[in-house]
Amino acid sequence: MLLKDKVIVITGIGPGMGAKMAVEGARVGAKVVMVSRSDFVMKDVLAQIAAEGGEAIAVQADVAKQDDCNRAAAAAVEAFGKIDGLINSAYYHPPMVPLLDNDADDLRTAYDVIVLGALNMVRAVLPSFQAAGKGAVVNIGTMANRKPLIGEGGYVLAKAALASLTRQLAHELGPQNIRVNTTIMGWLGGPAVEMFLEWKAMSSGRTKDEVVAETVGRIALGKIPPDEECGKAALMLLSDFASQVTGASLDVNGGEFMAP
Repeated sequence: MLLKDKVIVITGIGPGMGAKMAVEGARVGAKVVMVSRSDFVMKDVLAQIAAEGGEAIAVQADVAKQDDCNRAAAAAVEAFGKIDGLINSAYYHPPMVPLLDNDADDLRTAYDVIVLGALNMVRAVLPSFQAAGKGAVVNIGTMANRKPLIGEGGYVLAKAALASLTRQLAHELGPQNIRVNTTIMGWLGGPAVEMFLEWKAMSSGRTKDEVVAETVGRIALGKIPPDEECGKAALMLLSDFASQVTGASLDVNGGEFMAP
């Protein structure tokens, strides 16, 4: 099994990819520590993982607060004895308006959650990584950094900083056998994208089917990538199959963007 006996921490457990990664991580052998500000989704995910014979715990915590992150890491070690991997998936998306219309407080919140939240979590799990002599971090990025979209400005500013954080930490922590990578996610078929497509249809005076057809027409694999399938790429980067991969940005978008 890809992550057999590994303990992985996943932040940002909402109704989308975060929850799907938690379920899939348990299916491939990991003991999963879910971290989110709310437990309304985590309760259901815990029940699903337990029903399938997996192991997981849920910790309510705000990644923008270092004390909360430390508490989450301590809970992971108390429950499972160690931490092998971390996926930083928590995010805040400012209102989808042109960047110049974004409120400064919303931009700061996005930076606090996406960038400082990831940094806080790395600080929290680092002692466990150092004790084991290895560790792996995956930061969830966005294709909107490669293909700008109206309404995504406040979000991509923070995600761009997260990409820089990935490379910086990969360089600084590499000598300790700690890997840091990012997955550059495109469309993530799930609740959030469904809402976005409906909003785009309403705001452009078209049907949702027309908007979906236009979107799919740009994707080589011919469909909006399901979020549960995209999340598997992040889990793979935590595994030993990627033991020599660090500082990398992996495009996960069904072939909509192909790096030269």
